[in-house]
Amino acid sequence: MIPVAVFAQQNGVKSSPLDYMWMNVGNANFSPPSATFINLVFNPSNSLPYVVYNDGGNSEKATVMKFDGTSWVNVGNAGFSAGKADYTTLAFDPSDSAPYVAYNDYSNSNKATVMKFDGTNWVNIGNTGFSSGEADWTSIAFNPSDSKPYVAYKDWGNSQKATVMKFNGTSWVNVGNAGFSAGIAEYTILAFSPSDGQPYVAYSDKGNSYKATVMKLNGTIWVNVGNAGFSQGEADNISLAFDPLNGQPYVAFVDVANVWKATVMKFNGTNWEYVGSVGFSAGIAEYTSLAFSQTGQPYVAFQNYPNSQKATVMKFDGTNWVYVGSEGFSVAEASYTSLAFSPFGQPYVAYQDMENLYQITVMKYDSVFVGINETKLSHPTFYPNPSTTFLTVNFINISNKINSIVITDIKGIKIFEAQISAQEATINVANYPVGIYIVRLKSDTFDYISKFCKN
Repeated sequence: MIPVAVFAQQNGVKSSPLDYMWMNVGNANFSPPSATFINLVFNPSNSLPYVVYNDGGNSEKATVMKFDGTSWVNVGNAGFSAGKADYTTLAFDPSDSAPYVAYNDYSNSNKATVMKFDGTNWVNIGNTGFSSGEADWTSIAFNPSDSKPYVAYKDWGNSQKATVMKFNGTSWVNVGNAGFSAGIAEYTILAFSPSDGQPYVAYSDKGNSYKATVMKLNGTIWVNVGNAGFSQGEADNISLAFDPLNGQPYVAFVDVANVWKATVMKFNGTNWEYVGSVGFSAGIAEYTSLAFSQTGQPYVAFQNYPNSQKATVMKFDGTNWVYVGSEGFSVAEASYTSLAFSPFGQPYVAYQDMENLYQITVMKYDSVFVGINETKLSHPTFYPNPSTTFLTVNFINISNKINSIVITDIKGIKIFEAQISAQEATINVANYPVGIYIVRLKSDTFDYISKFCKN
């Protein structure tokens, strides 16, 4: 088990659900018009939300923006890709928190290209258009053990089957066999398991009547996780995430066999089973996006057709799927919904506002008493991060007294533990193997959890 990075919020206990509401993060409709393929991700080093999208205001090229605590600003140049960029997805390098973007590159025969922001400019990672053919449904994720970027996609160079490639520091190479799925793979999405550190790919599987299939890398070959085509019928808009408490993979999807409603399933180690009711949304759900809270609750965001196609978020409370805040909380129709949790444990949703020039709005579910700038909340600081010899943990701004500190590796194996009495601790990490480590600070009331990288 690997804990999820989270800082406990220090702004008081909410007395009632009425204390909470969905509110805009910065200005609504902050992007240029006609933003598509929206992906929302938090930067682990500064806890700020970032969005990548196909930018209709810049010739449909890729643009990344971040919320700086006051407003949404461009990260580097807007429209930084050489040409039109479809299927834009974003991930952060765990070693230095640099943002990487993968996309279908119109300027390179619609092949896959990855770029990163080096602090000043967006630069190519390896060759542009590195896939053998057109790459649809590009999805980028980092291997937590070696900080290498991986990209999954529907591979037109291999009969439209699923392929995963990684950047080895010099070039892009196949991970296992290219075109490893049984048939055409739609809605490919990539994630790394916190339990075994292996890459998993979920997709709509034409080889099994477009039902949901999940495969993982087993050493050098791709194998099915449970049965292939495990959903009752066709599965669209597939989203893949892992339970942070037990490492189980979950998928959310638009369930065509259940009137296009939202359904979530999980792999229990033997079989895929439903999480709560099948087709739990009130009606047709599009753009399903799955994420977990730090307490292990699955949340799903989607475009809710019965509620004027507005954005809706539901969570599984252990028995039922229930609304998070108001059903249909967006002002107008919302598409390309993308859900993510802040390091402070708050759900955020980015979406395309279909009645306001198709621009992007981001909203968060929070107390009405909390301001938009989350970075002002008290939390520990870790530096330098990445670290080579010594890691300093400072919690002078924490109102709760810290009693102990525990460090584990990504497999959950305890590396270090000590009692704490001062407001700062310096730990010698020189002999730690290179990789990602989890730091847990324990108080009587909260656990503060974060990550650091050992170089």
